[in-house]
Amino acid sequence: MCPPEHFKVTYSINPWMDPGKPVDVPLALAQWEDLRDRYRALGHTVEELVPRAGLPDMVFSANGATVIDGRVLGARFAHAERSEEAAEHLAWFRAHGFAEVAEPVHINEGEGDFAVTSSWILAGRGFRASPLSHGEAQEFFGRPVIGLDLVDPRYYHLDTALAVLDDEADEVMYYPGAFSQGSREVLRRLFPDALIASEPDAAALGMNAVSDGLHVLLPQGAVGLFEPLRERGFEPVGMDLGELLKGGGSVKCCTQELRS
Repeated sequence: MCPPEHFKVTYSINPWMDPGKPVDVPLALAQWEDLRDRYRALGHTVEELVPRAGLPDMVFSANGATVIDGRVLGARFAHAERSEEAAEHLAWFRAHGFAEVAEPVHINEGEGDFAVTSSWILAGRGFRASPLSHGEAQEFFGRPVIGLDLVDPRYYHLDTALAVLDDEADEVMYYPGAFSQGSREVLRRLFPDALIASEPDAAALGMNAVSDGLHVLLPQGAVGLFEPLRERGFEPVGMDLGELLKGGGSVKCCTQELRS
């Protein structure tokens, strides 16, 4: 995770961002700290990346890399405004003993568009990641990559439209309206028992969630997801990241998972 010390919205690279809306940085930091502290209270280790002035979106640390089996595939950002973040992430991994750290050739924005289950890497495309990044990830990680087409610009990354609830059981939740017809059919075949989100819950960025297999941390505004999650045996934990939502991100965007 990376604290939002320099977070602000001065440009717009997704439909959520409005430079005319001021950001309350102390409030954003307090909301971020609440998420960080909740992870720690649940028994998880949280490593912190030092933010850099001039890179306001570094708080969305999920985008900086994908880590599977201790191997790190870095990011290559689609927009110039975020391009320098990639080197900050790679430097952190190299300094912290990760032996296999690769700089990608093709555009991918880390866990923004790569979701990991026990069977597959689900890979979004359409707004940010290059389709060529899917083959690159498959070769690097040696896992089958399933491409999914995003068609609604509000859901510009896969992690705004789909969340992995239990990676060992290949259990997910997703919002069908974010995907092309063909990708919806693929998702139905792969995940016939998925939790299907409504439009209001997706619009609250409810899919931008993190699950440890029991606790599901998600935006508190996605009220329609709480009972269905409980019925499946999960414990939903509502989080208020309203200031960071102004940048188009929530729980998952702020969280890069270090899979050893």
